Amino acid sequence: MTPVLEIDDLRITYRGSRGEIPAVRGISLRLEPGDTLGLAGESGCGKSTVAGAVLRLLPVGTDVTGRIVLDGEDVLAMSFGRLRAVRWAGASIVFQGAMHSLNPVQRIARQIAEPIVLHEGLSADAAEKRAVELMSQVGLPAWRARSYPHQLSGGQRQRVMIAMALACSPKLIIADEATTALDVMIQAQVLTLIKKLVAERNIALIMISHDLSVLADTCARLAVMYAGKLVEQGPSNEVFADARHPYARALSAAFPTVGDPAERRNPHGLAGDPPDPSALPTGCSFHPRCPVAMNECATATVELRRAREDWQAACLRVEEVA
Repeated sequence: MTPVLEIDDLRITYRGSRGEIPAVRGISLRLEPGDTLGLAGESGCGKSTVAGAVLRLLPVGTDVTGRIVLDGEDVLAMSFGRLRAVRWAGASIVFQGAMHSLNPVQRIARQIAEPIVLHEGLSADAAEKRAVELMSQVGLPAWRARSYPHQLSGGQRQRVMIAMALACSPKLIIADEATTALDVMIQAQVLTLIKKLVAERNIALIMISHDLSVLADTCARLAVMYAGKLVEQGPSNEVFADARHPYARALSAAFPTVGDPAERRNPHGLAGDPPDPSALPTGCSFHPRCPVAMNECATATVELRRAREDWQAACLRVEEVA
């Protein structure tokens, strides 16, 4: 079976007034049809940069090395014409801010229909008919087809973005913080919808979030990033419940237990901030914040190592953490 997506030793460096800023430092991922992968980490760890690289949406002048193979084709070697054909039809992205992603002066059905017209050559009327069908699949009534984005709630706008992502039957969907701005009830509805559609269509899914509980509930596998590198990857429920890297463990523990007075007085969390990408610490990038760091952690190059057959963590103390 041809993988939907293969990322091999991906390295991404931005160029700015402060010089070179390494945002992603050698990550490798693989997704088969129907695979669901959660990509987690604090803000600035490189999650959205990876998402942008898959469809070459990064700023001009960004240095990208490694391999990104989408459905057997090298994304980094594609001509711009081929890349336009692959966007929406081969892979699509659901962005975090639907209000900023939708055109405020176009009706909803027309926006969903636009990629269908461009990629499948249907007439505008036929494409809008398909758009109404897609709206029904994501739980929007047909009469909303003539609405403008400002006339919809946040959850409804996010459903429009999901319908657009599905419009041309892509093999891969990337959901970048797709539910972050929604309230808890609407978030649960949207996550249930995403899981249902991915299962029905055998689509590969990358879901990006800082919320490990959301990813564990939605995705089969979980990958945790810190300072541009993968520090842990494995089965999502097991990583969430018993992470083998101290950083992933801290993210999992940063969820309060409702009604627990002791935890309210002494909340769990992670002290400090992620490192500046332009001035990364030597050795393991997490060692200045790590509660179990050794002297060796400040100098050693730490790569992913086997925690179990299908589970890896980039920590010198994997066995002790377990």
